Amino acid sequence: RPAETHPRQRGQGAAGRPFTTISPEVFDTAAADRMHRGHAVIEQVNAELKAGPLAHMPSGRFQANAAWLVTAVIAHNLLRTVATVIGGAMARARALTLKARIISIPARIAHRARRLILHLPTKWKWEKAFIKLWAAALGPPAAQNT
Repeated sequence: RPAETHPRQRGQGAAGRPFTTISPEVFDTAAADRMHRGHAVIEQVNAELKAGPLAHMPSGRFQANAAWLVTAVIAHNLLRTVATVIGGAMARARALTLKARIISIPARIAHRARRLILHLPTKWKWEKAFIKLWAAALGPPAAQNT
């Protein structure tokens, strides 16, 4: 037979877990909305990391897990930076979308006169976004003061 619920746990939500509510006396509606939106951002980050690189954890070794976590966070931050630089609709794109559209491009590398040449596909849908990112990352060199 199930054990009786402790008096403090009665009426605390599903499975006896406590939950909190925000009353209008503590936060106004706008402040509460900002706080909840901030939580939504981190939930999105957690979902992307769990669906991507953190799906391979745990490995059984602490040092390997720590290194993998650091690498995953660095890669995620770089992808978010790429999305911000490109802007527009890509600024809100998920990691898998960025990888499919910008990172995994169907390009060909050629060598000519000791230079690398990147041949992008003609009429590629994401060409403008890639060129914008390329210009931001490898723009013209800064002028030197002599």
